Amino acid sequence: MEIRKDVRRAVKLVRDVVASRKAQHELRGPLKSRELREDNHFKIAVYFADGPVNIYQMRQWYQPLATLAKTWPVLVISRTGGGTLKLMDEAPIPVAYARTVPQLEQIVAEQDIRIVFYVNQNPRNFQMMRYGRCWHVFINHGESDKMYMITNQFKAYDYSFVAGDAALARLDRVLWDYDFDKRAIKIGRPQADYFSGELPYVPDERQVVLYAPTWEGDRAAAAYGSVATHGVALVSALLASGTHRVIYRPHPRSGVVDHSYGAANKAIIAAIAAANARDPRAQHVYDSGPDLGWQLAAADIAIVDISAMVYDRLATGKPLIITRPVNPTAVIDTSGYLSDCEWLPVDHAADIVLAVDRLTHDEAAVDRLQGWVHRYFGDTESGVATERLHSAVQRLMNEWDRFAAVHEADSAIVPDAADNPGGA
Repeated sequence: MEIRKDVRRAVKLVRDVVASRKAQHELRGPLKSRELREDNHFKIAVYFADGPVNIYQMRQWYQPLATLAKTWPVLVISRTGGGTLKLMDEAPIPVAYARTVPQLEQIVAEQDIRIVFYVNQNPRNFQMMRYGRCWHVFINHGESDKMYMITNQFKAYDYSFVAGDAALARLDRVLWDYDFDKRAIKIGRPQADYFSGELPYVPDERQVVLYAPTWEGDRAAAAYGSVATHGVALVSALLASGTHRVIYRPHPRSGVVDHSYGAANKAIIAAIAAANARDPRAQHVYDSGPDLGWQLAAADIAIVDISAMVYDRLATGKPLIITRPVNPTAVIDTSGYLSDCEWLPVDHAADIVLAVDRLTHDEAAVDRLQGWVHRYFGDTESGVATERLHSAVQRLMNEWDRFAAVHEADSAIVPDAADNPGGA
């Protein structure tokens, strides 16, 4: 077993090196043709140090950032070749590639960056956080009750944009001596204002069920994924019902750590293809596209794992079922919505049709859900969260002006690359 794991790691390492070199080669053309304005044009930067596998963390911010850019010009600073290629291909806002720290410094010198957003906790975030004349703001890549959401790393940033009261309560339990009134700003879920899109099927009498599992996780405490435990059984049951349409949207990292998850993912995709071949009217969907939103809004019922998808769906106010992790050491925060949610244990996965039917006609469950929606996101009326995001940015811009005036006479000190070991 260990030998097989070592071989897979070696193969992955070789693939990563080959992919990196290929990306560097392919970037030569786009970078030569790209003209990044050098007139202090950009006021907000979104820092992304990951590769294509984590591009989903940026995708959910595309539309809110594009709207924000109409007021405050926004630039994505990407640190990897593969990630940059992907972002240049699909992001609706400009992208700059900074493979090395000197390249990063050049961008900072050429632009008037006042706010830097971070969507994850990549260790290379600290290469950008050296710059003191801007606000470093953690905006995360989703709202959830995963252990990832209660990390002391929040303190590394000047500010954090959080969804609502539930996020504040969650952090209050673990962060000592943290000024929540100043540093944690509630904005709701602005992504939900863009939960729409063209459907890949023609709606009919079938009940639409979204199954959007997370990946297997990189440690037992975060083993929330259900693809290899619940997935095949529940999807098979829904496909066989004749009254449901399945939208299957797996996490892009499914199978990265555990081979069994990758195998189960392929089995589900194959089952969907076979079901559509038997009955083209079923129009089941395997969704691996970059756009997230229409699936959450279109589904009558959603089945998700403990992940940000719980709360993306919660923001729509529509019914959902959550798979209960099989691993007994998986951390479950039962102080919030997960204390009152609709669980799907693994031994009931094959009975999913009954569970869906029961929840569809449970008015009390719908009422309970609305209470949690307000606790997590506040006012979810269309456009409110977007306005809160813009107000939060304006607040920080005003603070930037205030501090810039105080420090106007200070000499500019730009950190040198030599001050940052391993900065290249």
